[in-house]
Order: sequence, then C-alpha cells, then structure tokens
Amino acid sequence: MSGKQERERRRQERIRAQAQAKEDERRRRRIQLLSAAAFVGIVVVVIFVVAVSQGGSGSGGDTNLEDVGLVEEQLAGIPQHGTVLGDPSAKVRLIEFGDLQCPICKAFSEEVLPSVIAGSVSRGEAKIDFRNFTIISEQSIPAGAAALAAGEQGRGWNFIDIFYRNQGEERSGYVTDSFLTSIAKGAKVPDLKRWNRERKSQRLLGEVERTTHEAEAHGFEGTPSFFVEGPGGSESLGTPESAEELEVAIQEAE
Repeated sequence: MSGKQERERRRQERIRAQAQAKEDERRRRRIQLLSAAAFVGIVVVVIFVVAVSQGGSGSGGDTNLEDVGLVEEQLAGIPQHGTVLGDPSAKVRLIEFGDLQCPICKAFSEEVLPSVIAGSVSRGEAKIDFRNFTIISEQSIPAGAAALAAGEQGRGWNFIDIFYRNQGEERSGYVTDSFLTSIAKGAKVPDLKRWNRERKSQRLLGEVERTTHEAEAHGFEGTPSFFVEGPGGSESLGTPESAEELEVAIQEAE
C-alpha cells in the first residue's frame, strides 16, 4: 500500500470514528431526555397523590394545631424580648424579614433556622430579630400584629413558629380571629385578653407597616430576606441557601 493510500485509509477511519461519536452523543441525549420526561411524570404523579391525600385533611390553616410541643422544646431556655430571640447582649443581630403566610418562610422556619438557633443563638453569639414584611395579602397584616402582641408577653417566637407549622394555603382566608387565637393559646400567651386588645391596636398594625417599608428600603423583594449586623460590619444576605451560609455571615459580623 502506497503512502497516499495509507493516508486515505486513516482519513476514512477518522471520519467513521467521528460519525460514530456523534451518533453515540445523540443516543445519550435521547436517553437523558426520556429519563427526564419519565422523572417529571413521576413527580407529577407524586404531587397529585399527595394533593389528593391531603385535600381536606385539615392539616393546616385550622385550629387543630401541630408541633406545639416541638416548638416549645426547640425554644426552651432561650431568652425572648418582643420578636427577638436570643441573648440581648449578643454582639450579632440576624434580622429576618418574613411574612407569616409565606410558604418559603415556613420551610426556613422548619428546616434552616432550627440549626442556627441551636448553634449561634444558643451559644449567645447571635440573636434573631423577626420583622414583618407583608407581601402575600392583607391578611398578613393582622397576622404580623398578632405575633408582635405575643412578643409583648415574651411568646413572640413561639407564636411565629407555631403559626408557620400550621400555616394554611396563602390567600385562602384562613387567617381568622379563631385561627390566630388558637395560635396564641398554643404559644401559651399568658394574658389572652391583653393580647387580643393589643393585636388590633394602631400601634402594632403600624409597626407591621413600618417594618415592611424597612425591608423595601433594603431592596428586598421576597421573603424570607435576611440582614446581619455586628462589630465586624453589616451585610444584606437576601434569601440564603442554607443554615451554613447564615452561620458564616454571623461569624464574619462578629
């Protein structure tokens, strides 16, 4: 075989190899697309089944409260003042702007903040300051004022956490006087008559409006949004992805 023929043979082999590689890639992508479609189908079915199984179950937005004891256990022994949780002398303040009707805030309350509370807050390194940021509906205003009224009796964080764990569907009208009263009872607010009077006061309703404007001034557009401040400086965190991210921000602010 001449040199020219050998070069042509190698060229043809390269062409065949490239064609095979392209076909293998197309096959791989078809498999990925089919797998993704199958996964989406499974997810849709699961969501449908969960929705059907939970529909009308009364697991949220009613007066049959859940996780009252769990919240009490998580917050036991940690000082509360208003809606601030933690040692008043803690150097770092972690401010959470949240809406009690917000489902993402509920997820943070259940899955992210407990480890921060058990960590930096329990060690006295930081305190968490909850401030209302009304974005869901008008019902978030009386809900926020009710949390502030509970805070005036040292049970603000119990009220907030129990509310989240019994949250109903947003904008469904579940935030009624009876629902709020059940949350206050679950939070063990000592004087319900005083709480009931103060939650309707212009002072606390105005405070909900004030902190909403404060969140907007920070440039926040969604909930929960976080701001940290301490001797090491202040930082707007937005919505962190994890408890670890919050812990790092607290350490940097010390």
